[in-house]
Amino acid sequence: MDAAQTTLWVVIMLVALALAFDFMNGFHDAANSIATVVSTGVLRPTTAVLFAAFFNVVALFIFHLSVAATIGKGIVESGVVDTHIVFGALVGATAWNLVTWWYGIPSSSSHALIGGIVGAVMAKSGAHSLIAAGIWKTVLFIFVSPLLGFVLGSLMMVLVSHLFRRSTPSRIDRWFRRLQLVSAGAYSLGHGGNDAQKTIGIIWLLLIASGHVDAAAKSPPGWVIAACYVAIGAGTMFGGWRIVRTMGQKITKLKPVGGFCAETGGALTLFLATALGIPVSTTHTITGAIVGVGSTQRASAVRWGVAGNIVWAWIFTIPAAAFVAAIGYWVSLQLF
Repeated sequence: MDAAQTTLWVVIMLVALALAFDFMNGFHDAANSIATVVSTGVLRPTTAVLFAAFFNVVALFIFHLSVAATIGKGIVESGVVDTHIVFGALVGATAWNLVTWWYGIPSSSSHALIGGIVGAVMAKSGAHSLIAAGIWKTVLFIFVSPLLGFVLGSLMMVLVSHLFRRSTPSRIDRWFRRLQLVSAGAYSLGHGGNDAQKTIGIIWLLLIASGHVDAAAKSPPGWVIAACYVAIGAGTMFGGWRIVRTMGQKITKLKPVGGFCAETGGALTLFLATALGIPVSTTHTITGAIVGVGSTQRASAVRWGVAGNIVWAWIFTIPAAAFVAAIGYWVSLQLF
């Protein structure tokens, strides 16, 4: 094969790898969408994943590609990215996702991907090739998204408690079993809208680097958008059963009213971040919202040790993925 054919096959392989990462992202983060609705008993796990997968894909028709633009054009200087960087980034992110999935730790696929890009770029040309504004905006929301989820989740819980203070527990439970379907759908919509766009962004980056898409194009090809939303929906449909138990039961015990408040707080956070073009972690967001809801009952309702272990996973995600991505970049140079 000549150089052009070799490049084409490498691009096809990397697109397939990116879609596999997107599938894994949905698989890994499925628990974030369904943990509360499953732990409260509103939906069975099988029904819940189908429900969440549907709304993941529907997000295709609702959100603009602001997050994809940040990943595709707002993290690395133009002209730096090549197929080796994309390979390294995907290897780094995928490796971290597999480790955390195996141990049932709800980590961030989003920040694993950002860490992968950063590590591969630094291995090639150093930190000066990174766009500081895009990196710091993403890093800032590692802290802002769970904090905002915490605040909105706890405020929702306080507001609902005030509004329904005269209602009987059975009536509250009956109402919020229905309302939780709305909040779960909204959260899954936000999950698909933010997370699928990260893979759209990395494929867009690859197609620009390989010359298959003009760098001045305002959006990636339609097939990229559709494929990424379908891939994340398929991943969600197969679900991440190891993490459901941690998210829905180990942090705090939830009732339907608590599930509704946590999902609504999380969904509002995701909608805001997606509108601003900021790639955030659905894991961080829903964990913060669940902790916020639990803390309004009493501090002891939250298992802070479990929450603390999750926070440590968040802290290590970007550097760990960056380290593996740098190795992946070197391996790619030897292979291609």
